[in-house]
Amino acid sequence: MGFSVSGSAVIIFVGMMVAAGIAVPALVGSMGALADSQGEQVDRGIDTLNTEFEVTSATYNESGQDKLKVNLTNTGSTTLTLEGTSVLIDGEIRPGLTGTGLWLPGDPLTITTGESSKPSSVKIVVENGIAETITGAEIQ
Repeated sequence: MGFSVSGSAVIIFVGMMVAAGIAVPALVGSMGALADSQGEQVDRGIDTLNTEFEVTSATYNESGQDKLKVNLTNTGSTTLTLEGTSVLIDGEIRPGLTGTGLWLPGDPLTITTGESSKPSSVKIVVENGIAETITGAEIQ
């Protein structure tokens, strides 16, 4: 081989090393971010599998007031937040659960809302999408 062929091969080799030196850190960072997000997805899945709650009772107009009272118990092993819990009465989201309180496993929760008539359905949805629905027949 002549000098021109060897010189051009060296230049191409050095260029490839520089390009690899630029590309590798970006790829490593992307792979790290991908691994982190996959780990978070697994954690969310585990939380979802460990989330369970039960409606222990639902009463309307218990003491002559136009109020709906729903008693719940966190029967799972995931700690839930009041901020992440929603109440839907006859398909409408109702305010009432405010604050950043925690709903720990085994703890009861009472939700009271003012209603002008007995609802036909009440749905409680927690932060990771697990829901329980009770119908008018189950409301005393």
